[in-house]
Amino acid sequence: MSFSLRGQFLVAMPDMEDERFSHTVVYICSHSEEDGAMGLVVNKLMPDLHFADLMAQFDIKIKEEDEPEHSAYDQPIVVGGPVETSRGFVLHTADFESPDNSINISDDLCLSTTMDVLKSIADGDGPSHALLALGYCGWEPGQLEGEISENGWLTTPASSDLIFTTPMDKRYTQALRNAGIDIAFLSSTAGHA
Repeated sequence: MSFSLRGQFLVAMPDMEDERFSHTVVYICSHSEEDGAMGLVVNKLMPDLHFADLMAQFDIKIKEEDEPEHSAYDQPIVVGGPVETSRGFVLHTADFESPDNSINISDDLCLSTTMDVLKSIADGDGPSHALLALGYCGWEPGQLEGEISENGWLTTPASSDLIFTTPMDKRYTQALRNAGIDIAFLSSTAGHA
């Protein structure tokens, strides 16, 4: 394979038939010819689950912050994808020295899968920005390339701002805008030359 989509966004085309991926933005964490691809949906909030509830399940206490707007209580949890939905993944900025086995995805983003990063976020010592996802998206070798060639996905450069600071309900249209596309003019069909 001469290219990898690692560190890129997949943006679902407007006519995506699979409801699990309708209007989603997926950050690709890994992609290779041998292993396929793995990514996290970054724009679908987990319904009725808050960070404090999840930490209570693990008996982790959240440190009370002097500045409520920076509280771990506001840490978003997203539906990362339909695979292993009880497994947690934390996509975070690289400014956090994790004692666990964080994977560097790009110069500024890492992926962690152990409790250490959650404890650090709860203690107020975690990364400056983090996104907790339950579940992930996975593709067998060649599967994602096939879906892209069938116009199921648009690929665009990733943006940390979109992942961490853009309001959740604006991430899909902003990902398209960042690629120079107005959703009003996006066709669900494409031609091949």
